[in-house]
Amino acid sequence: MDAISFGTDGWRARLDTFTDERVRVVGQAVADYLDDEGADAPVAVGYDARATSEGFAESLADVLTANGFDAVLPERDCPTPVIAWSVVDRGLAGALMVTASHNPPAYNGVKFIPGDGAPALPDVTDAIEARLAAPRAEGPRGSVERAPLVDAHAAHARELLDADLSGLTVAYDAMHGSGRGVTDALLESAGATVIRRRCERDTSFGGIPPEPSAEHLEGLVDLVVEGDADLGIANDGDADRLAVVTPERGFLDENRFFAAIYDALLAADSGPAVRTVSTTFLIDRIAAAHGEEVIETAVGFKWVAEAMVEHDALIGGEESGGFSIRGHVPEKDGVLMALLAADVAATDPLDDRVDRLLDTHGDVVADKVSVDCPDDRKAAVIDALGDAIPDAVAGRPVEDVVTLDGFKLLCADGSWLLVRPSGTEPKMRVYAEAESRDRVDAILEEGRELVAALV
Repeated sequence: MDAISFGTDGWRARLDTFTDERVRVVGQAVADYLDDEGADAPVAVGYDARATSEGFAESLADVLTANGFDAVLPERDCPTPVIAWSVVDRGLAGALMVTASHNPPAYNGVKFIPGDGAPALPDVTDAIEARLAAPRAEGPRGSVERAPLVDAHAAHARELLDADLSGLTVAYDAMHGSGRGVTDALLESAGATVIRRRCERDTSFGGIPPEPSAEHLEGLVDLVVEGDADLGIANDGDADRLAVVTPERGFLDENRFFAAIYDALLAADSGPAVRTVSTTFLIDRIAAAHGEEVIETAVGFKWVAEAMVEHDALIGGEESGGFSIRGHVPEKDGVLMALLAADVAATDPLDDRVDRLLDTHGDVVADKVSVDCPDDRKAAVIDALGDAIPDAVAGRPVEDVVTLDGFKLLCADGSWLLVRPSGTEPKMRVYAEAESRDRVDAILEEGRELVAALV
């Protein structure tokens, strides 16, 4: 049980650690937690496209039903946001989702989704961890239902956005993950012509992690830049995140995508934006121009979701490609956001919108690097960093230090450096934003050297 720990978004581990026995322990802890909370509604158990995921989901369902809960499994592997929406749509007690998201095939994971469809906060995951115990049968056995969950999510997305994509050609890359047959079908149902890439299930993900980064989407970029599609969209392995490709820019930086979508939503609605501490200040400039506020949170969509609910935010997002909007469950959704991205692009190309935003609010460049750091050294590095804050970063004075998540050093010229521990890998993350590529590179190099000296 010492091997089971809920990090930024559930428990993930390599398959030599992520075993059926331990998965069943998690299932029992969730059953005990729900029972102690007085929950008696069914529990969904979703799973992604990994070779081992369906088997782990069936084991979780077996434990839940042994404890008297009815379990709802999807007919096939499906996106995490579909499961999150199903919890709310069906009035379920919660859900367990078996996924390692963008990690390589040698990993798997599981996370608990509470009854509101939002990511579980630490008070919930701590309560589950405190109940880790060997599975046991208690009372009458529940039943297992295999249900078609994708259609209800698609109907909700179409109703929320009312998108007309007639005349738009979208190249969609599922990266062999659970977005295949879901995101592309949703786009097609709204009238788009869809060109499909890697929309067949491949449990090895074609030999690369299902991470929609620029280096993994070269084929999609070529397709769009060469003029075969008006827009490119890719999902990660469990389709809770997305990446966007445009004809002029190729891979569209997620910060600029966030800015473009918030700007588009503000044309017809009002409301604050929620962003993580690692996400661009361009969001703040757009908000200020519309008389809106921005709420900054720690990294992790659970914090974004909590703030979205508290502040009735119009949109919430993070620089890693996870977003949600008002009217939807407060969980990142790469399927819904694909439809929104296409809807915005259908009326005003994203390249044109980004150009206008940068002309109005100034250019920004953002990037990040990682420094290897054992998990048991992360806290010590952060503690030491508190005594090693420099007076200047890459030649610009530090005006303020934000300690919301690690240390974020705000410079006098509007640039910043952020150092924080990764919640999913044995690494320290170093982020930077500035007005130019050269300055970002200089900030990252100083940040890397600062952290490396403390590891």
